[in-house]
Amino acid sequence: MANRLQGETSPYLLQHAHNPVDWYPWGEEALQKAQRESKPILVSIGYAACHWCHVMERESFEDPDTARFMNDHFVNIKIDREERPDLDHIYMDAVQAITGSGGWPLNVFLTPEGRPFYGGTYFPPRPLYNRPSWKELLAGIARSFREKKEEIEQQAGNLTHHVATAGMFGIGSAEKTSGATGTDPFNSGTLRLIRDQLLATADKEEGGFGGAPKFPQTFSIRYLLHYYYFTRDAEALQQARLSLDKMVRGGIYDQLGGGFARYSTDNEWLAPHFEKMLYDNALLVIALCEAWQLTGDPLYLEAIEGTMAFIDRELSNGQGAFYAALDADSEGIEGKYYVWDKTEIEEVLGQDAALFCHYYGVTARGNWEGKNILTRPEIPDPGPDEQQRLGAARQRLLEHRSRRIPPALDDKILLGWNALMNIACSKAYAATGNERWRQWAIDNMNFLRTRMKGAGIHFYYHSYKGAARIPAFLDDYAFLIAALLELQEITGDTAWLEEARAILVQVIAHFGEEESGFFYFTHEGQTDLIVRKREVYDGAIPSGNSMMAFNILYLSIIYDQPGWGERARRMAAALQRPVTAYPGSFGIWATLYQAITYTIPEIVLTARQPDLTRKEFLSQLIPYRVFQSTQEANTHFPLLRDKPSGDSPQLFLCENYSCQLPVNEVTTLIRLLENVNKFQSNLYNNPV
Repeated sequence: MANRLQGETSPYLLQHAHNPVDWYPWGEEALQKAQRESKPILVSIGYAACHWCHVMERESFEDPDTARFMNDHFVNIKIDREERPDLDHIYMDAVQAITGSGGWPLNVFLTPEGRPFYGGTYFPPRPLYNRPSWKELLAGIARSFREKKEEIEQQAGNLTHHVATAGMFGIGSAEKTSGATGTDPFNSGTLRLIRDQLLATADKEEGGFGGAPKFPQTFSIRYLLHYYYFTRDAEALQQARLSLDKMVRGGIYDQLGGGFARYSTDNEWLAPHFEKMLYDNALLVIALCEAWQLTGDPLYLEAIEGTMAFIDRELSNGQGAFYAALDADSEGIEGKYYVWDKTEIEEVLGQDAALFCHYYGVTARGNWEGKNILTRPEIPDPGPDEQQRLGAARQRLLEHRSRRIPPALDDKILLGWNALMNIACSKAYAATGNERWRQWAIDNMNFLRTRMKGAGIHFYYHSYKGAARIPAFLDDYAFLIAALLELQEITGDTAWLEEARAILVQVIAHFGEEESGFFYFTHEGQTDLIVRKREVYDGAIPSGNSMMAFNILYLSIIYDQPGWGERARRMAAALQRPVTAYPGSFGIWATLYQAITYTIPEIVLTARQPDLTRKEFLSQLIPYRVFQSTQEANTHFPLLRDKPSGDSPQLFLCENYSCQLPVNEVTTLIRLLENVNKFQSNLYNNPV
């Protein structure tokens, strides 16, 4: 027997299409039924790769008695959080206000008008660890709704007010903020304070920040890498490298197939939550590229190549787009696909098994629930012959593993996550020079522009099996613009800039709030939400607002639009208090502070054949700069005016469109930049 989810396209919703629960998708039919019958609404939110979502489904949603009670007393709505992040944001804020924590599955109870009044995450089928059973909770909610409607309405009103303001945590007036050493928050004192706050929460032994569960926190790592670039602060670099090293050597990284799991359940990065998300891998590739450019450590290059190979093998649709995620479970058991018995490895590898087990920490006893999660202990690197044997062994084990029953694939194509992966492709090409990844970025953008675009600049958030129907959100547009800017840098094609500008203008018009300078998460025409939120918190992915601030700042220089640049500065300044107090939660904003504090170099390359010089330039880490390259005279863009193109490459270093004499070699340009950085560091650390 199927319920009302059978006609949906979301893999997660289709997983629940045969539950005895009479699930509705989010929409007018369910909302009107709740009002007509005066029933509370249960909204249950999850996603296809969510382990505990599967557990709760097996324990409760597939149980006929539980389903009968739910159907009698509630209107039950299932939501895929990767399909409707706007609804997930709203109801997650409500549950976090109630319980102090959040996660998935997210189960929240609403009044018939859609306002939340109670909720939580996973509930067991029997009382456990001071947590009521799901049936007990359902009975209590149904009874309270009958007997205490006035209290419930008051609670719903309070929560709705909280949700409306929660996304703007910590915002102040840009005019009233003051920096660590003066009225301007963009100074070396503020940057040092952010650095100190990050290091205060850092795990100095195992890398990362805070305790278990440990998430990659790539934004914090990138801030420390950039801080080292400008200041040569050894402690900042050490913590950034320690974090990346421990992850790449740990179980969170798939030592056979490449790619990273979502987070580690322990302090040592050994035991991951095995689901693999597209966005995590995109963000980790970006951080690894910058670490590789800065240090030249081959460990980072290996992880870049391994992760990109995983994306190609398991998350690519063959037409330029990337799928959303891989499940944590296979055959109903989390991690089963990825773990090993030592005897199985010995059977597959024969005489090479001892070398492999030594290098990847495999023992007869195992390191996780009697099995082995492959890791890479810090032991002396093998010689060339052993490296070759290990490479062949990895390939044999990967082929053997591929014959197991694999985790389920969430084959949605999400605009924002694809745009993040597009940025990662551009960064990977820039850092390594691998032309294949440059072509990935171009092919992916062409897919997004043809298959996920509506009329004008209107894009869709998500596509499944060729159907695109949900309008894009702020972060989708923000990431898309950022990807277009990166594409312009790696190709020299200014058409990408023109498209980025056109999208930006429309986002300002339809998502922007002129008074504060910030942006709403949803388009002004969307009507099925109880509140219209503005999100500034950088969580698992960057906030749309922080990325928009970067985009506006970049394009303000490209098009000589000082008003845009001032808007970006105003947005960042208004968040000074949370950025400096909680930089781990505002990591993209923190990196924006570095961009604004230091002069943003404007770099132009002209040459009739600029490809080789452009490639050499892009291989260098310069955290914040505007870069354009051209083969011929161009008067449309301010930076390109009056810059002739000849047979020999010419590199111009400019500030506020005032340029130094051109140089012919990238190494000379880098020396000029180093001199600028030294001057600025001395100026900020020794103000007159």
